[in-house]
Amino acid sequence: MNNFSIFLSSSEVNGPGGLFDLDATLPLVAVQFIVLMIILNAILYTPLAKLLQEREEYININKTETAGFSATENGLQDLYKARLNSVRENAEFELRNSQEIYDEIFEIELNTSQKYIDNFLDTTITELLDEKNRIMNDLNQIVQSLCLDIETQLSI
Repeated sequence: MNNFSIFLSSSEVNGPGGLFDLDATLPLVAVQFIVLMIILNAILYTPLAKLLQEREEYININKTETAGFSATENGLQDLYKARLNSVRENAEFELRNSQEIYDEIFEIELNTSQKYIDNFLDTTITELLDEKNRIMNDLNQIVQSLCLDIETQLSI
């Protein structure tokens, strides 16, 4: 506390001017400030502002290009989706057609096989019936022959 009171008592100004002395130094300081401001503006702020403006233009150009690429990408994506759907529909159509052709071929082959089997069975049954008739005739002849032999043996 003691130091503060010493500081206040030593800061008192005795004489003209005091804390706010308005002599020739104030306009000199103002001129220095304006000159420094012009120099800093020319040396530092203008190139920095130009650099910031170029950077903003570069970003805007890239945004525009990106939007163009995005639109192109969306267009290509739609085109490829349409092509994919077209190819998918064609593949499904071909698959259905192939299935129908396969079914027709299968039906034809089945009918051909059935006719072949029917013909084979008919010929086999016919051959077996002919063989049966021949065997029955032979057997009938043998039986007739045996009957005659028995009759002749009985008549003797």
